[in-house]
Amino acid sequence: MARKLARTICDSMGAIPQDLRKATMKTIDEMLNLALLTPDQHQQISRWIAQADSPDDILKMPPPLWRAIERASAVMGIDEDLTRPPALDADDLVCR
Repeated sequence: MARKLARTICDSMGAIPQDLRKATMKTIDEMLNLALLTPDQHQQISRWIAQADSPDDILKMPPPLWRAIERASAVMGIDEDLTRPPALDADDLVCR
């Protein structure tokens, strides 16, 4: 699921905006702090993201690192958060 979502994001972006890169790193840091990634996995993933010039480059991450991210994402409920329909009381806060 995390890979499918990443592919969707990559299809709509050419280069990685700095704020998206920072948000991704914050999420990876949180995964480490929750002991959902090992320090070695965190370091490898962080390096991969830092050197990536495009979302497609991130998708070329080695499968073991993707599996680690997918497991951590599942535990954190990230996929559910990203696929949950907007709250009915969100008014115009969605998709400005």
